[in-house]
Amino acid sequence: MNSRDRAGPVVWCGIIAVTCLLLILLEHTLWLAIPFIFGTVLYYILLAPMQRLIRAGVGQDLAALTVGGGFVAVLSLVLVLLFSYVAVPEESWQALLGHYLEGGVTFVRNTMQLLEKEFPLLEQMHLTRLVNRRFKSFTDNFAQQHLAGLLVVIAGWLPSLLLAPFLTFFFLRDGASFKRFLARAVPNAFFEKTLFLLHEVDQTARRYFQGLIKLTVIDTIMLALGLWMIGVSSPLALALISAVLAWVPFVGSVAGCIMVVVVAATDAPSNAVIGYGAIGVFVAVRLLDDFIFMPLTLGRSLQIHPLMTVLMIFVGGSLAGVAGLMLVLPLLGVVMVVGETLGCLVTNARLRARHRNAMALRVRQASVGLSK
Repeated sequence: MNSRDRAGPVVWCGIIAVTCLLLILLEHTLWLAIPFIFGTVLYYILLAPMQRLIRAGVGQDLAALTVGGGFVAVLSLVLVLLFSYVAVPEESWQALLGHYLEGGVTFVRNTMQLLEKEFPLLEQMHLTRLVNRRFKSFTDNFAQQHLAGLLVVIAGWLPSLLLAPFLTFFFLRDGASFKRFLARAVPNAFFEKTLFLLHEVDQTARRYFQGLIKLTVIDTIMLALGLWMIGVSSPLALALISAVLAWVPFVGSVAGCIMVVVVAATDAPSNAVIGYGAIGVFVAVRLLDDFIFMPLTLGRSLQIHPLMTVLMIFVGGSLAGVAGLMLVLPLLGVVMVVGETLGCLVTNARLRARHRNAMALRVRQASVGLSK
């Protein structure tokens, strides 16, 4: 009988409890969790070409080194070509950034003035004056404080992120050896189920990251289509960047929305409808993403019910913040496979009997020839 058919309410309570505990622990080891995730994504991207090399007769170590080196070479070539063909802006990057910041500030200022006209109470509170003062302080100190702080944060995360390619290489080279190492420690009676468990954990992680790629493609298409319809420039590039930022739930979505609205407001400063339309498009796509696309891609790829997917996203956010939002679904998928398989082992009387008989036989063999 399939382990999923044997999983009952007790097993699922244990799965949810263990997932919540892991979320709390990973919140305090985020410096290791983030490069581990990036390394796992690269591992599943490079696994297929490495397996082709192994089937062609190439050794495990050489195949991992070849695939890893080829990926680094291709990535370096793409970056060189990108920087070679991207047009250099007529104004400096600092002036260009200031231009977009000014467009965003103007959009917010116009919005505040419209709100004051509709709601006299806001005018009495001098909302526009307060917002102008805050934005002026932000833009004046952006380069000295905010940008410097952002660079410090990036520099602090850089050593941790450099772990990702090293983790990917060792996943490729030693992944099969690690699985054999774990299998040798399992009693013979549970050997087949252990192999099944390792295979299912691997397939669950692979399905999750494949679902993540599908979700990114869907978000890019939907958002690009909406931005193109309202007349925002470079809709495909903005949609792709926003979809990738959405890998970090909430924070990434807010950053993507701000970027899209600032570009729309700067491109059409005299037409506020485009800026408001960009907000509407982004909110609509995010709602579709959270309640339809994500359950049907990530939730289905992990074979989790859509209702459970949505509930666990909220649980992950409440327990571990941004890290919980990002890690809850892959953690739930892996813990679900492990928990359901262990639940099947515990409730399988035949497997337990085989293990007891094997232990008794081992004791009799060890005691042969011993004097009484």
